[in-house]
Amino acid sequence: MSTREYMLGNVAIARGIVEGGGKVISGYPGTPSSEIVDTLSAMKERDFYVEWSVNEKVAMEVAAGAAMTGVRSVVTMKHVGLNVAADPLMTLAYMGVKGGMIIIVADDPACHSSQNEQDTRRYSEFSLMPCLDPSTPQEAKDMIPYAFEFSEKFEIPVIFRPTTRISHGKSEIELGTITDHKVEAKFEKDTSRWVMVPSNAVIRHPHLLEIQKGIMEELESSPWNELTINESSKIGVIASGLASVYAKEAMENLGLEASFLKIGAYPVPEGLIKKMFEQCETVLVIEELEPIVEDRCKVIAKDIDSPVKILGKTGGYVPRVSELNIDKCVKAMGEAFGIEVDVPEIAEPELELPPRPPALCAGCSHRATYHAMLKTFGKKAVFPSDIGCYTLGVQNGTVDTTLCMGGSITVASGIYNAGEKQPICCSIGDSTFFHTGINGLLNAVYNKSNITITILDNRITAMTGHQPNPGMGFTSTGEPTKEIDMELLCRGLGTEFVETVDPYDVKATEEVFKRAKDFEGPAVVITRQACVIHARRAGVRRVPFQVDTEKCIGCRMCVNLGCPAIEFDKETKKAHINAMCTGCGLCSATCKFDAIVEVQK
Repeated sequence: MSTREYMLGNVAIARGIVEGGGKVISGYPGTPSSEIVDTLSAMKERDFYVEWSVNEKVAMEVAAGAAMTGVRSVVTMKHVGLNVAADPLMTLAYMGVKGGMIIIVADDPACHSSQNEQDTRRYSEFSLMPCLDPSTPQEAKDMIPYAFEFSEKFEIPVIFRPTTRISHGKSEIELGTITDHKVEAKFEKDTSRWVMVPSNAVIRHPHLLEIQKGIMEELESSPWNELTINESSKIGVIASGLASVYAKEAMENLGLEASFLKIGAYPVPEGLIKKMFEQCETVLVIEELEPIVEDRCKVIAKDIDSPVKILGKTGGYVPRVSELNIDKCVKAMGEAFGIEVDVPEIAEPELELPPRPPALCAGCSHRATYHAMLKTFGKKAVFPSDIGCYTLGVQNGTVDTTLCMGGSITVASGIYNAGEKQPICCSIGDSTFFHTGINGLLNAVYNKSNITITILDNRITAMTGHQPNPGMGFTSTGEPTKEIDMELLCRGLGTEFVETVDPYDVKATEEVFKRAKDFEGPAVVITRQACVIHARRAGVRRVPFQVDTEKCIGCRMCVNLGCPAIEFDKETKKAHINAMCTGCGLCSATCKFDAIVEVQK
């Protein structure tokens, strides 16, 4: 009797890992992938090891080490995280694995929570590793056990590529049987394989190329690729991953008679594509982001000297940016096949809505840090920043650059070494500092960069869902562990100026920043205050504030802090503090007229 449960896509993927017998799971939090490890870590009964690693490269290597012993392993990350892990990825393709290894990389078309829209399928092409591209949460779960077996058959890791709509979509999932995959971990020494010196690498590279034929043949007949030939039609549609669901529904809406090929595994099924070309004169390729399938189709058509006309992103039928949807697919089919379609345009609301840009939470300690930073260094200073909640400081004038995880310190060093005369004060979060900021600080100390480094320590990895990090004293499963002393770590890297301050103490924070600004050489200021959401969940309750309307003159200084808890009444021309107030006290500390006071009990 089958069991069905309604669950999030990432939870379904986690279930697939359990069903497939995954024994070592590592990862670094990054939306939209975070809930996979969160789900596994929260399981009370488990026969596997799971960890949040300090970054994606480390996570990749942990999973690779486990797979070398014959144990099934998984590593999770978001698409930009694979850039961090690309170094071990490329050599791991040569080395291969013994136990099944799955590299879960969640892509984010439309940049819902990312700095770019890169397509992980390119890494699959680049590394020559096979890639599975699920079209539904159910398929995502079902692919995981298959991927373990496939990986072990060819002794190569398998890339698994869910997108935001798969990871964060919800649906009813039919559960499968949990595999009793008990393998004793045993590392067998083989320097010709596990030691990638040049003499071994030049042998393993041809091996990687040799197994490609078998990989392609196996995936060709896998359940993830489906070809339906319509013998009465000379047109065809090829769609991949989630886009195949949109494309199929668009065809049904149009009543389109056409052959249809769904692709869910890479390398692309060349045999199925050739069969479609034998039937069709025009083929439309629908895929999100990069024209990977489309480009391959053109190569195949040229190789077999096929006259088929291939349409897609070339010619602008299918957009190369953002997410696809049914309407976009209907429009693409209409233009490609000369069908008159009626795609309704989204009507603009008659009511003029106020702009609602994302903002730091009410009471967020980063706001207090940025206030003190801006007041101390001035608007002309340069403020390189990093990836995290604090990137929202762009609205406060304290975020001038954001490149990648850990890039703030190194970018700041580059700006200084270029000869910039204005003061430079960069900002980085605690988890991001542990991720890749440590090397940046080491570089700044070694090369004598005269910059101020602000580490915004909110005691959690807040942006991705409140995961722990090495500075917190417990692991992903809640087990106590060594709490890394960030101040001691910075001093150990050679930093002479290191001071920690509570950003809610505005005056003290300003004084520390002044000393850091005057210090010659790299100076580290650690502003430490727990994330307001995490603190509330832990039971912390501070006394909220209110405006004394008798003293308020309507100067808007408190409103300009950008706190969602502070409003301005246009009728009374007075500030007002709403129920969102968490009692941080920043507004009270900045009010020159003592008009903001604690609510009396």
